[in-house]
Amino acid sequence: MRDDAKLHRRGFLGAAAAATAVGGLARPARAVLLKGAPGEIGETPHFQYYLAPEGPYIDSQRDDRAFGFKGDRIFLSEDRAKTWSRSTPFPDAENITFSCFLGNGNIVFATRANLFLSDDGLKTFKEIVVKDREGRDYRPHKPKNPDLPGWYFHPLDGVHTWDVDGREMLVWGNYCNVEGGAVPVNVFYSVDGGETVKLAYSFGRNPSFQEPGAEPDSFLGDPTNPIIARHVHCVAYNPAENAFYACTGDIDRDDHGHEVHWLRGRYDAGADSWEWRILKSVNSNSRYKSGGFNFVGDQMYWAADANGAAFEDGTYDRGVFRCAPADAADPSKHVKLFDAPFEMANMLIQDGVIFAGHCAPASTLKTGIAYSPDMGATWVEYDLAEYGPRSPLRFQRKNSDGWFRMDLRKGWISRADVLFLKPKA
Repeated sequence: MRDDAKLHRRGFLGAAAAATAVGGLARPARAVLLKGAPGEIGETPHFQYYLAPEGPYIDSQRDDRAFGFKGDRIFLSEDRAKTWSRSTPFPDAENITFSCFLGNGNIVFATRANLFLSDDGLKTFKEIVVKDREGRDYRPHKPKNPDLPGWYFHPLDGVHTWDVDGREMLVWGNYCNVEGGAVPVNVFYSVDGGETVKLAYSFGRNPSFQEPGAEPDSFLGDPTNPIIARHVHCVAYNPAENAFYACTGDIDRDDHGHEVHWLRGRYDAGADSWEWRILKSVNSNSRYKSGGFNFVGDQMYWAADANGAAFEDGTYDRGVFRCAPADAADPSKHVKLFDAPFEMANMLIQDGVIFAGHCAPASTLKTGIAYSPDMGATWVEYDLAEYGPRSPLRFQRKNSDGWFRMDLRKGWISRADVLFLKPKA
């Protein structure tokens, strides 16, 4: 670990705001931690922050509403998780992997292999059976080990709803095959407030991620699709093109082909169908192993998660990049905004603020966040070291009080804490 990271065990380490546009950081300077206990607010020169207090795990938010779970119950808040207006029994609550508020008030949430909808503020809920592209029921497989059903619906990103041609669409992909068992890799969507959820895209059968002892003819995944992946990192919508973009991981294994892809999808509302095109398929030592797609104006932005050195001098193809969407497949037309020393596969942009989270197992910082208050013109890095080794994931847009919400995962993926962050004016 860097010597300057030892200056203050409970403090943040930030770089001066005079960082260059490509992330050349000035000498780190210690920022001020006001309070460190859950629910108490601390600050840096750029933002305030607090750890969620004891109570339900706050899994998602939208405007004034928040969805949480604890023990054998699920919870709804209508005042930004200050109090919980409803609590409903749900025996599998601790296995919830996904939740999302729809604009019509509906709540979609999922356990490891089952999907649910509440259309009455958690008074009741019902299970949703996903439909495949032919309209047939798409049910989870029966696992050989019932304790390992896989993560069918768990996302790595945190924004899943967009206004598309005057109506809201819910679109997300599953970050899976890391723990919990083998599952197929899919992109899901809904155009009716979560009442119906369908497959937008299904990846092929990846031989490296199947149930132990499974025969090839029973492998999970679309047998007609030669494109394989380990999981989906991100799905995002570009309103300028009326198109969705997705990126996947992880690496190449056993000559089965690339697992890292960028895809572009167009949805035909009249036909209720999708057309997808592969923009790039590469190895994992590349800026295309990435996440955090964001579209602002005529530019797309992303954070690179490259594993190994990409160039002969031993340097990595990492950082925060932008380009015109039409130039996505041409690295010579990309602009590097921040030269990150560590993998970052999660990023969010809202109101001119960009922040991306470090992958904790790869970083010398314990809980690292790269932050730009001005659309990437200047950058700082902070270490929320008092929380221990944590990876910030599932960034969600501001609530009505202006607080972003994110998971802090132990290592990379195991649930630990929830952090709220509010930029200073």
